[in-house]
Amino acid sequence: MGVPEPATVAINGCEVAYRRTGAGPTLLYLHGAGGAFDWAPFMERLAEGHDLVVPEHPGFGRSATPEWLESIEDLAYYVLEFAEALDLRDVHVVGSSLGGWIAMEAAVRGFPRMRSLTLSCSAGVRAKGVPTGDPFLWNRAQQFRAVLHDQALAEAAIAREPTPEQAEIDLKNRYAFARVAWEPRLHNPKLKKWLHRIRVPTQLLWGAEDRLLPPGHGEEIARLIPGAVLRLIPDCGHLPQIERMDAWVAAVAGFIAEH
Repeated sequence: MGVPEPATVAINGCEVAYRRTGAGPTLLYLHGAGGAFDWAPFMERLAEGHDLVVPEHPGFGRSATPEWLESIEDLAYYVLEFAEALDLRDVHVVGSSLGGWIAMEAAVRGFPRMRSLTLSCSAGVRAKGVPTGDPFLWNRAQQFRAVLHDQALAEAAIAREPTPEQAEIDLKNRYAFARVAWEPRLHNPKLKKWLHRIRVPTQLLWGAEDRLLPPGHGEEIARLIPGAVLRLIPDCGHLPQIERMDAWVAAVAGFIAEH
């Protein structure tokens, strides 16, 4: 299919970069803290049966950094306006980690264009007594070792030196991530009391060996969203779309087909 060229759309004065390709049900993928600068293999797979839309959040990657970006709530409203700007209808939203948090924040504010929701190792909600990793304290090597269960994959990722462009993007992404997730760390304590407002079919996909956000956090989110289903992916850490791509893509595509 090839890598689609980035396009841009103005959201509240901010030029947001995005890629769009494929045909079928509309799938809006919301990336995590690592961004979506590169066109990943799992994106290619998702585009095979869907109209795939992948924006880079304000402050991340090719998108501009607006003055109004101060909190996770700002990213929630950006998603709502992005869907309106592109006139996306009956949208199946898939959010990974930070992207899942953004998706939940958008949904509780009213997202009538959303048809279903898939949360993949989502940040945003803390479960009492369940530990949480702190990515702001990790260097590059520590991050890979923490988010990947397969340490051979982690060491291979560490060995690939980023290009100067990628290193610059990584720094930009880390700064944007800190702006919205630094304090309180990786969650919004006010969010859980409004998760009952998410009324679309919802599934949670979680790496059974996730050390950044262990599955107990997924159990808490599933408890709070009416009808939500939690599916654990074995032998997998925080990035199932990379570590267990076949299983993850099948779960996403199957859930969309059901709804």
